[in-house]
Amino acid sequence: MTDISLIDRLLDVIEHDIVPKTAEGVAHGNKLFGAAILRKDDRSLVLAETNNEIENPLWHGEVHCLKRFYEMPKAERVDTKDALFLATHEPCSLCLSAITWTGFDNFYYLFSHEDSRDSFAIPHDLKILKEVFTLDPGGYNAENAYWKSFSIRRLVRALPEAERKRLEARIGKISARYDELSNAYQASKAENDIPLN
Repeated sequence: MTDISLIDRLLDVIEHDIVPKTAEGVAHGNKLFGAAILRKDDRSLVLAETNNEIENPLWHGEVHCLKRFYEMPKAERVDTKDALFLATHEPCSLCLSAITWTGFDNFYYLFSHEDSRDSFAIPHDLKILKEVFTLDPGGYNAENAYWKSFSIRRLVRALPEAERKRLEARIGKISARYDELSNAYQASKAENDIPLN
């Protein structure tokens, strides 16, 4: 059974911790992808971050979050096996590998690769899976020996109607904010030097 309180908490983190950082990042020319790390036991936030490709094209939201995580003093970091990894968007091949190499056994995401392509005009995740790895869309193992991934939207669709409608309304509000961020990024991206903008 889906843990409704977990979904609410993940949406809280996106809305209150990741989105403000992402809005600032987009204002500087970055894409709208973000990530966070939470403790499994109490779901407290360890770190939230956003894309920083204007500094380095490898600093995708998830990778930049992991970079900042490992810059924290070791005593302040949680063991990755005791953590939840949250991505605003389904991780690309670079980010999937980073999550794997850092030892997380899970990740959750709100927007799919298809959303990135269709709603946010950023098709690179799917193109790279096809062109570099010859994989069809979604062509990675969502559950494997390293981790299990969870689409928040898919989890919500499986809920009883009242909770489903409430959470879909929440997601709709968050999606509207991401639409605004996407429009701002698309309007300014010609001015950045991100190779795959």
